[in-house]
Amino acid sequence: MNPDYFLELFLGGLTRGSIYALIALGYTMVYGIIELINFAHGEIYMIGAFTALIVIGVLSLAGLNTIAILVIATAAAVIYSSAYGWTMEKIAYKPLRKAPRLSALISAIGMSLFLQNYVRIAQTSDFLPFPRLIPEFASLKPVAHIVRSSEIVIYFTTAVVMVILTILIKFTRMGKAMRATAQDKDMAMLVGVDINRVISFTFITGSAIAALGGVLITSHIGQINFYIGFLTGIKAFVAAVLGGIGSMPGAVLGGLVLGWTESFFTGYISSDYEDVFAFLFLVFILIFRPSGILGRKQSDKV
Repeated sequence: MNPDYFLELFLGGLTRGSIYALIALGYTMVYGIIELINFAHGEIYMIGAFTALIVIGVLSLAGLNTIAILVIATAAAVIYSSAYGWTMEKIAYKPLRKAPRLSALISAIGMSLFLQNYVRIAQTSDFLPFPRLIPEFASLKPVAHIVRSSEIVIYFTTAVVMVILTILIKFTRMGKAMRATAQDKDMAMLVGVDINRVISFTFITGSAIAALGGVLITSHIGQINFYIGFLTGIKAFVAAVLGGIGSMPGAVLGGLVLGWTESFFTGYISSDYEDVFAFLFLVFILIFRPSGILGRKQSDKV
């Protein structure tokens, strides 16, 4: 076994897993609060990346340096996608809170298809180049063939987001309100929690994280398409279920496990059935551990 090749596959899987984890956090936060699978979440990831691409094109004409362009474009993507997440919750999900869960699920699928085709018509169905704005770190030159600076940024961002979310939910007033809403919405309302504000905040936060992941991964890969959110979103959902839907540490762990599984399967067996193997792996996990790796049977999920 070639150690360099193994390390390359390991780091590649870590990159995939980190992106899956960022998107899976949005899935698991929403499910933990209102027990809804937001299948349009992957499209928020895609819209964030397209927003960044448009802003990058405009700012490039102003002669700004690449770091400034990356920061401004990322901020614009996060704000715009957060607005999309907030609007989507108000239009597609809030009217259906007391409806059967199947109604909300169908609404989520419909919103996913709508956003895909909206971006396809507004932009293009072709793949577009995305500028690689993250500069290569001089300290990584000896190992540049194994790991790139964009991958290091992705690892670091995922870790920081996880820490911030943990602090937010465990030690802030909004975090306490989120946990109360997740446990019992009616009782939370009786003690003065504004559950509408909590749910909106959850969608906004999840959308912001997804947009951040969209900018990082498209900058790393170097291309973008209106369809990138669908498969990535589905795999992030698999990661959330794999780790235990409703558990934030589980979402991160599930994303990493799925990323490494795909990477090693592709590298040592075959890349033709990469996606098939990912879903077969989910099936086996659910057979032996239906609640996921860190999932619980109790309802206190967030």
